[in-house]
Amino acid sequence: MASHRRPKQPSRARVTVLTTAAAAAVAISAQAANAAPSEKPSKDEVKAKVDKLYEQAEQATEKLNGAKEKQGKLQKEISTIQDNVARGQEELNELRDSIGLAAAAQYRTGSIDSSLQLFLSSNPDDYLDKASTADQLSAQQVDALKKIQEKQRALAQERAEASDKLKDLADTRAAFLAQKKAVQAKLAEAQKLLNTLTAAEKAALAAADARASRSASSRVDLGDDTAASSRAAAAFAAGQSKIGSPYSWGATGPNAFDCSGFTSWAYAQAGVSIPRTSEAQANAGTRIYSESQLKVGDLVIFYGDYHHVGLYAGNGQVLHAPRTGTVVRYESISNMPFQFGVRI
Repeated sequence: MASHRRPKQPSRARVTVLTTAAAAAVAISAQAANAAPSEKPSKDEVKAKVDKLYEQAEQATEKLNGAKEKQGKLQKEISTIQDNVARGQEELNELRDSIGLAAAAQYRTGSIDSSLQLFLSSNPDDYLDKASTADQLSAQQVDALKKIQEKQRALAQERAEASDKLKDLADTRAAFLAQKKAVQAKLAEAQKLLNTLTAAEKAALAAADARASRSASSRVDLGDDTAASSRAAAAFAAGQSKIGSPYSWGATGPNAFDCSGFTSWAYAQAGVSIPRTSEAQANAGTRIYSESQLKVGDLVIFYGDYHHVGLYAGNGQVLHAPRTGTVVRYESISNMPFQFGVRI
């Protein structure tokens, strides 16, 4: 006969745990339902973030400029070495041909000596090391063999140098592409942030930038500061002629510029060649650490890593290409972390 037992009742502790968990779940659900949606960043917050991204893009741009400059320099050096190797090989072939002609003449007369036969079938380095056979050669032949030795050594050295530079070029190209991607990524991120703004907010930011550019190009008191030199004055005058030109990363003029592209272009118009990047320009002359000692046309270096540069304009102002979305304009030095000036 089957046994009839009462079903086991849940313990009082288990009921308590289940009840507590259910209550917590209800409370969490209620909080989630009543929570306010995450707040959209304000126009000013977006602008601050975008400005920071533009600064980071400029840092990457200066590294990109450096890689591009190095790439061009390496390509020229490699081309020169390869031309030298080609000419050297022609000279080596001519030297070998001259020895060959001498051997052919001796062969035709049946008087080819053992030393020349040995040369034609072995390395001249090994051959000349055999002092016992050196006296069997004419002075002209010895001279020709020594020239062949020297040319072979020179060609081997130049080929090794070209190989090293080709590897360096490959590494530089990789760095160039990496920095280019970094610039593009920062600009894309900035644009994504700007796209979160309404049309009215975008228009307000654009208008503010336009006002800043207009006021910084036509209503700036430059005082009566003197130029550092006649060439500095000429460079500054060239820079002034480009006020209103747009910033464009990697650009060196004459219609668009990045910061170091602007300063290097301005000095080039004065007949002075300065390095391409802001970091290199920081070492292009005498450093001026006091703002009060700056003169018109001096380079002005900003930020601890020297990633921004402009031209001193007088009265505490700098003429520069600020960043993406702006134009060449005047701006107060105090708007950026001043490091030092450079007198070319």
